Amino acid sequence: MADVLTSKSKDYAQWYNDLVIKADLAQNSAVRGCMVIKPYGYAIWETMQAELDRRFKETGHKNAYFPIFIPKSYFSKEAAHVEGFAKECAVVTHYRLKTSEDGKGVVVDPDAKLEEELIVRPTSETIIWDTYRDWVQSYRDLPILLNQWANVVRWEMRTRLFLRTTEFLWQEGHTAHATEAEAIEEAERMLHVYADFAETVLAIPVIRGVKSESERFAGALNTYCIEALMQDGKALQAGTSHFLGQNFAKAFDVKFQNRDGKVEFVWATSWGVSTRLMGALIMSHSDDQGLVLPPRLAPTQVVIVPIYRGVEELELISQAVAPVLQALRAAGIRVEFDARDTHKPGWKFNQYELQGVPVRLAIGPRDLAAGQFEMARRDTLEKSALPFDQVVDRVVSLMEEIQENLFYSAQQRLSEQTYQIDTWEAFLEQIEIGGLLNCHWDGTAETEARIKELTKATIRCIPLDAPEEAGVCVYSGKPSNRRVLFARAY
Repeated sequence: MADVLTSKSKDYAQWYNDLVIKADLAQNSAVRGCMVIKPYGYAIWETMQAELDRRFKETGHKNAYFPIFIPKSYFSKEAAHVEGFAKECAVVTHYRLKTSEDGKGVVVDPDAKLEEELIVRPTSETIIWDTYRDWVQSYRDLPILLNQWANVVRWEMRTRLFLRTTEFLWQEGHTAHATEAEAIEEAERMLHVYADFAETVLAIPVIRGVKSESERFAGALNTYCIEALMQDGKALQAGTSHFLGQNFAKAFDVKFQNRDGKVEFVWATSWGVSTRLMGALIMSHSDDQGLVLPPRLAPTQVVIVPIYRGVEELELISQAVAPVLQALRAAGIRVEFDARDTHKPGWKFNQYELQGVPVRLAIGPRDLAAGQFEMARRDTLEKSALPFDQVVDRVVSLMEEIQENLFYSAQQRLSEQTYQIDTWEAFLEQIEIGGLLNCHWDGTAETEARIKELTKATIRCIPLDAPEEAGVCVYSGKPSNRRVLFARAY
């Protein structure tokens, strides 16, 4: 596969881009900064959606949909929010085109200017909380637990497939509560939903934490996050959950009468993950041969490739494989039999390896005579013989074995690349190598900004399980009561 993918060690960024394109996950579109998610990539995203959607509904949430266009005036009602998103907004100013004077094209009709500009949704807090004002009058109307699957637009100058594009897909939860405690409980609950999904489905170990004040979501009182570490030693924010306090309720006048008859403002949360998770998945497990997919996420978990000459050999192999296919599907395995005559077996082997199918079974006339398959597992690239009568049991057990192996490997890397750093000299040296730097910080925005300016490293999170520990800030030397995690990040 050396002629297909750039080596990770040679050029990690190019390796990533090669893999996304060659594995048929996505491609750049004709629209600058936007991508086309191809069927195979979208199938993976659909599996993520299904797994997350099930978890959301199990925790009492329902899906809804709100407009993609948001009146500009809505963004003026919450100062921190508009400041956080103002530079990323795409603005609709006109509603009609007309034929140009030379008749060779179309132009914007200057007479069709909107009375108020519309913002193409960068996030939906403003339009949703304007709607909630009509829905909430009493404590009996609370809580509201809604989720929206949607696309959003945040204007980007430098883009990278899945990781940072002008338009991307995501889900955004927006909940309303009668008390502060309920809202905080909700924000924390969804953080753990995300973390469980990342670890049990994506096989990506994550650190649960909170953001520093300067890294919080615009308009939030607190932002909870899960942070992951990629193979190149950079961090990636894999999901966030925000406690919004009463900021949006006050901005949009969303009040309710409590059980004592008093009128109060509603308490809010929002939370979301996006197609950025595709980037996290790729960079957590894949290698120079291509994509490596956890079985729980793989659209195809097992592929069976026949090796034959002529129709008669294919017919014999197909007859032998048919009961195996039926048994695997009955066991819940997503399996395909690739009998296409348009590609040779070697090409198919390379393609399925490139696309990360967890298990490949090959069968030719000799295998048929011996009553076995040649089995190859994608995570270790190991090959072995697998008798027909052992296929179902072995494949079912392999799904869990591969899933656990991928998580363990990523967890071991996370542990090995998390460094306790106590001096500025050590910080400067290690940040060039990569990894998570576990350091004391004096808690000031000034120190945080200065470290970012000097090193391009940011505070990825303050871990939830970080114990209080007296020390001195790695940069300023001022007193500190706990460690935080710094890293360069995507």
